[in-house]
Amino acid sequence: MANGKVNTKIKDMNIECTDSKRKKLYDFLDKRLVLYFYPKDMTPGCTTESIEFNESLSKIKKLKANVVGVSRDKINSHEKFIDKHGFKFPLIADTAEKLCRSLDVIKEKSLYGRKYMGVDRSTFIIDKTGKILHSWRGVKVKGHVEEVLAKLKELK
Repeated sequence: MANGKVNTKIKDMNIECTDSKRKKLYDFLDKRLVLYFYPKDMTPGCTTESIEFNESLSKIKKLKANVVGVSRDKINSHEKFIDKHGFKFPLIADTAEKLCRSLDVIKEKSLYGRKYMGVDRSTFIIDKTGKILHSWRGVKVKGHVEEVLAKLKELK
């Protein structure tokens, strides 16, 4: 189990994705993969982060990488999210939290004093063999996509 640590390999697994041709996680590894986890479709921070990844998609593709977002939302929620904002990359519906748990992004969170288990905003760069090259935990949305671009250039 990778647990999201750098230099460990992620496990290939079946996925439910808005790109119906992609049935397994490794289907995205024809290039490096920027895999980002976010708490919920249509929420302010998650929308901003996804829009910024979308706006930088051509730069990311020039750096020979794919982008895929992951949350615990259902596929129909993802499809509405994509349609509303015109995202040009797919989203994975991890309703059973298999992918989230394999990369250890489910954490205890607190909202108005109430504790609950939620997705810790995280991003991973994964190479074509499935090895994690870099990871960010507890991501702050502002400036994050620029950090990802800088790291992709550095890893080239």
